[in-house]
Amino acid sequence: MRNTLSSQEFEALVAQAMEELPGELFSQITNLEITVEDHPPETAEDSGLLGLYEGIPLTERGSDYFGVLPDRITLFKANIEDEAETPEEIQEIVRVTVLHEIAHHFGIDDDRLEELGWD
Repeated sequence: MRNTLSSQEFEALVAQAMEELPGELFSQITNLEITVEDHPPETAEDSGLLGLYEGIPLTERGSDYFGVLPDRITLFKANIEDEAETPEEIQEIVRVTVLHEIAHHFGIDDDRLEELGWD
């Protein structure tokens, strides 16, 4: 049987993952919101996505960057729960997914994440 958490429990794990970021890293995050959806959009190429970063990475923001909607990280609750066998695994997958998507906010692409062992 699939492990499921309430929306509040899941969002608490997301908040905990953000709180565990090093302060110097956290302080550099700007104009970013994190949301939780049950499933990725049906138009997504990979319906097994755990998370998705949408926005303009910090490395691509120039002097004309203002008045822009926040970047968004979306975590897909059902897919994360499907990957886990225990509540502890859900917590770890949330933590790793948040870190992965935050890396995109900092301009680190999937190829570099793979080189670093974060694929």
